[in-house]
Amino acid sequence: MSVMKNRAVLRWLVPVTAGVAVIGGGAAVGTFAAGADPALPPRSAAQLLDDLRTSRLDGLSGTVVQRADLGLPPIAALAGQASGNQLAGLVSGTHTLRVWYGGEDRQRLALVDTLGEQDVLRNGRDVWTWNSRENTAVHRKLPADGKDLPSAPATPADAAQQALAAIDPTTAVTVGRSATVAGRDAYELVLTPRDKASLVHQVRIALDAKEHVPLRFEVLADGQDEPAFEVAFTQVDFRTPDADQFRFNPPPGVKVTEETTEARPGPATDRKPGAADAERPDVRTVGTGWTTVVVAKLGDPAGLDGAAKAGGTKAGAGAPDADMLAKVLGDLPKVSGDWGSGRLLSGKLFSVLLTDDGRVVAGLVTPERLYQAAKG
Repeated sequence: MSVMKNRAVLRWLVPVTAGVAVIGGGAAVGTFAAGADPALPPRSAAQLLDDLRTSRLDGLSGTVVQRADLGLPPIAALAGQASGNQLAGLVSGTHTLRVWYGGEDRQRLALVDTLGEQDVLRNGRDVWTWNSRENTAVHRKLPADGKDLPSAPATPADAAQQALAAIDPTTAVTVGRSATVAGRDAYELVLTPRDKASLVHQVRIALDAKEHVPLRFEVLADGQDEPAFEVAFTQVDFRTPDADQFRFNPPPGVKVTEETTEARPGPATDRKPGAADAERPDVRTVGTGWTTVVVAKLGDPAGLDGAAKAGGTKAGAGAPDADMLAKVLGDLPKVSGDWGSGRLLSGKLFSVLLTDDGRVVAGLVTPERLYQAAKG
């Protein structure tokens, strides 16, 4: 089974935050340190890309550490706290996870912290989410076609696929230094945006020299020596885990909630050309490559300040409550110009502009580039 072509592998190989939209910091990055550069047979960038695209995976288990330092306020942590979802907290701070992969229909991840553990398990069509802190569990039955996969954080393989999709004339692809990750020899593939207007300096993907599976994924911001986002195995085993690892045995006293699964639209790749534009008429893009800016029109014309003054929206299942939303919005700095006014969220890798007329303008670019796009 190809790692880069199978969505189940991409979602469950190593659970971390998708792309670069992560916030926080921590001290566990020392576990990522590579040993002496191993002596590996030389391979070109084209060969490593082919290795990545054609890699196959039947089973895996391991420990993953994730760290992000984007220089942003702890907004994501507040949102995760308000939602009550411990996995949502992956967007903040340093985290250690255990992962198991036994095929397309057998996956498990466990996020462990000082206050408890939260597990997500898939065994065939059965999906369980368990929170040890509250001793609660949610059970879902997937549809027969298996397309409605459980919501889970992205993976280094998923991030690598997105990075590969960005390879075009705006990207330089080179080979970096060999490394040792989780005790395994690895090649390094380096993607560098040619457009200096991008806040991304480099994307580095460490590939297992034998299995060709991503062992580490790093994003470096412009002008920074240390990764703004990094995730890596600290221990990995490519043997298929025992079937018992994917069976959920409810602990004594657990409160179980049965959740129904309704039909959902297939992925964007299943849609006919032009369908996405028809379904999302209020979303457009400005620019190309690494400096693409997305402009979206929100449904609420009152804009950001209106939402903040009103106390946000009503709390719902998995949604931040009104007080938390108001705090998050109110903490963002106000900005204005010939494009209008609003609030700005900016960090090392990306910027997001929330205008008072109800638009969201975002990209891996400086705020100045967002203001230019907002004029249109």
